Amino acid sequence: MKIQQVEELVGISKKNIRFYEEQGLLTPGRAENGYRAYGQADVRRLKQIKLLRKLAVPIEDIRDLFKGEASLDTCLTRQLREFDRQRESLSAMEGMTRDLLSRPGLTLTGLDTEGCLERIERLEKEGRSFMDVSKRDVHRKKATGAFIGAAIFIALILPALIAILWANGQAPLPLGLLVLFIAIPVVVIVCVVAVLIQRIKEIKGGEEDEAAQY
Repeated sequence: MKIQQVEELVGISKKNIRFYEEQGLLTPGRAENGYRAYGQADVRRLKQIKLLRKLAVPIEDIRDLFKGEASLDTCLTRQLREFDRQRESLSAMEGMTRDLLSRPGLTLTGLDTEGCLERIERLEKEGRSFMDVSKRDVHRKKATGAFIGAAIFIALILPALIAILWANGQAPLPLGLLVLFIAIPVVVIVCVVAVLIQRIKEIKGGEEDEAAQY
């Protein structure tokens, strides 16, 4: 089967199918022409992934499950504990919100911000969470790596540009040669930024765009 057929059959977008392949959750075969060839085993695997992601099981846990490094019972039990933790955190957030709304004459200027933050910090130390940390998928780590790589590359190029400008200040170069010398590192930096932007789009173009729809 082609990826379009699998997309229609399973109800998972092509972007997500490729995302799961990238994460090592799916390894389709190859046809003689080099294109991916999906079989019934791949369809079953994608349906398993779809079910587990519907239950908010993290990508890392699914990978361990498919590798045989974790059991389904372990993954689901861990997820129940996560649901309990989220429920307690949501209850704490709801309680604080209701408490604030019950105060007479509530205004932003009159809000005891420091007191509220101290209360939140105490609850966080007790295991509550006041932000959504349940979706820590791999693309965030990849995005961070892409930013770091681009920053390092640009940091290596900038000294060359500075050296050219300094040398021109000491002994002016012909205008055409100066423009050429400056243009090369500038073009390289622009290309690095463009590649970084494209890479971030690719990373975010996987599960993140479709997660709420399947």
